[in-house]
Amino acid sequence: MRATRGRLAAGAVLLGTLPLALFGCGIGEEDDPATKPGRAPAEEAATKSRERVQAYLDAMTAKDVAAGRSQLCVALQESFDAAATGPNGDFAEHFKVPQAEITDIRSGPRGQEVSTSVSVAAGSGTIIRPLLFTVTRDGADWCIAAEAPGGNTPAPAATP
Repeated sequence: MRATRGRLAAGAVLLGTLPLALFGCGIGEEDDPATKPGRAPAEEAATKSRERVQAYLDAMTAKDVAAGRSQLCVALQESFDAAATGPNGDFAEHFKVPQAEITDIRSGPRGQEVSTSVSVAAGSGTIIRPLLFTVTRDGADWCIAAEAPGGNTPAPAATP
């Protein structure tokens, strides 16, 4: 009888401590990416990327070089300073930007890829140019890490 009572006691202790041990290992916890350092939920990434690129497009339209520069990652700011107001720069005085819009946002290999369509007027002519911005997380903040001609084709709208 003592052996049976000992086994029952050991079994009760094991059953009582097993859930605590598993919880301590992370089993049973919700897997919330927002609580993991260095990872951002896809929704936050898309929102922050949209905000950064829209602020840059607004600065380009207003010819506000300082506001445009502030949207860029530190590594990109030096080249921006050298080219932004140059003859082919985004903030060149002879260019007007009557319309600029975001057409697509998606994850890419180096961060969020934000495709845009920018209307550029010079003299009497207007052309529409696609630009692709790459937005990344730099510490706790988001910034534009790259700008290149082109962009992604907008994803088709989901049908209910």
